[in-house]
Amino acid sequence: MWPSLSALASDINGGKVKAVDLVNKALKKIDEDKDYNAIISVYKESALEKAQKIDELVKKGQKVGKLAGIPFIAKDNFLTIEGYTTAASNVLKNYRAVYQSTAVNLLEDQGAICIAKSNMDAFAHGSSTENSDFFTTSNPYDKNRVPGGSSGGSAASVALSMVPFSIGTDTGGSIRQPASFCGVVGYKPTYGLVSRSGVIAMASSTDTIGTITSNVLDAVTVMDIISGQDKLDSTTLPSKYKIDSNKIKIIKKAKIGIIKEYLDYGLDDQVREGLSLTIAKLKNAGYELEEVSIKSLPLALAVYYILCPAEVSSNLSRYDGQRYGYSEANSLDLESSYVESRTNGFGKEAKRRIMIGTYVLSSGYYEAYYKKAQLVRTKLINEFNEVFNKYDFLIGPTVPTVAFEKKSKKDPLEMYLNDIMTVAINLTGVPAISLPVPLENSLPVGVQLIANQKKDNELLSLALSVEEILNRED
Repeated sequence: MWPSLSALASDINGGKVKAVDLVNKALKKIDEDKDYNAIISVYKESALEKAQKIDELVKKGQKVGKLAGIPFIAKDNFLTIEGYTTAASNVLKNYRAVYQSTAVNLLEDQGAICIAKSNMDAFAHGSSTENSDFFTTSNPYDKNRVPGGSSGGSAASVALSMVPFSIGTDTGGSIRQPASFCGVVGYKPTYGLVSRSGVIAMASSTDTIGTITSNVLDAVTVMDIISGQDKLDSTTLPSKYKIDSNKIKIIKKAKIGIIKEYLDYGLDDQVREGLSLTIAKLKNAGYELEEVSIKSLPLALAVYYILCPAEVSSNLSRYDGQRYGYSEANSLDLESSYVESRTNGFGKEAKRRIMIGTYVLSSGYYEAYYKKAQLVRTKLINEFNEVFNKYDFLIGPTVPTVAFEKKSKKDPLEMYLNDIMTVAINLTGVPAISLPVPLENSLPVGVQLIANQKKDNELLSLALSVEEILNRED
């Protein structure tokens, strides 16, 4: 296990620990656990070079950043100047970015060192990393099981202690679900709180940038740095809503609604036990909890799998074999490159979502599917707003099951059901966090805390409080 980010930063700034040693520690752990297939590419030389420069600055007594010398891993849909950015897809296997994502830039401005890119479902289409065009990541607790997705590699890398933190994307649960499966903390902020500039788009109206850490305070530290308005992303919120570590404090009183619909989705025994334990501990600690119903919630999954593929079909149209993803053998033959990129480059799930999205946007079906889905989405937003007029926060399981075995989900619809408790959060743009619940003799289980839009500081304060209560020895 790594010390907290604040402790690491203090040790680096005080000269007690060298950045080179931290990077070497991370690189060694990545190599030791390479059979988990969490990592697509490693940047050893550049990472060590950056670490050496930080050590030199510290030795000279010069000021370094808040995360100086601390290694991290980025999901491979974040553009980085170092190496390739593939989104785990054959279409982009040889793609080098010409600029870097805002989130990575902000972290590196504070001295953090990106040492590797993590595996994911190709173009973030999936809930298991089995849709990666390269390999499937294994769950840190059972190699026969998946780590979740699409940020499976990011979650596994933190659970395996390769790095203190990683960054990922959450379009329908892609940070929270793997965090639950891997027993780590996954934070999905309010839509627009973190810039999407330089991140390969999946569904632009629900894509959200967030963190995977081993504890809540580390999530706060990272989010404090990467949240805020960005002129390169017009959807970002004003910086007055950004996460401020000075505003995070223990909350001893709150009214929390237990989402009734999430109790009816065939929960695993372990998941039900984890939620029950959390609710009982919160009640004992003096929080007010009661069941609340959100009537349109059962429609959220259907709405998501209409709207998301529609946006996917639009965003993936740029990968036409002429601007990205030339085949090496036919780089001068545009027609052959097109066939290589579109036909062989896209995996089954990408093709499925492109076809579904194109279908629901086509003439004669737009009104029947896409427009109706947008109407239900608005209804969901209104219902969430009504609930938050009565409750400070909401609580429920992150996913209905623990990590499932590899190749056990044969039907795509069965795989989509994994997102049943996470997609509504993205459709409504509200923040949510998955916290691990300590259970004996169980695979990791996560509980999900939810707040209203722009209440990220309040949500992280509650998460800090709940984490302390869950880890408290009774």
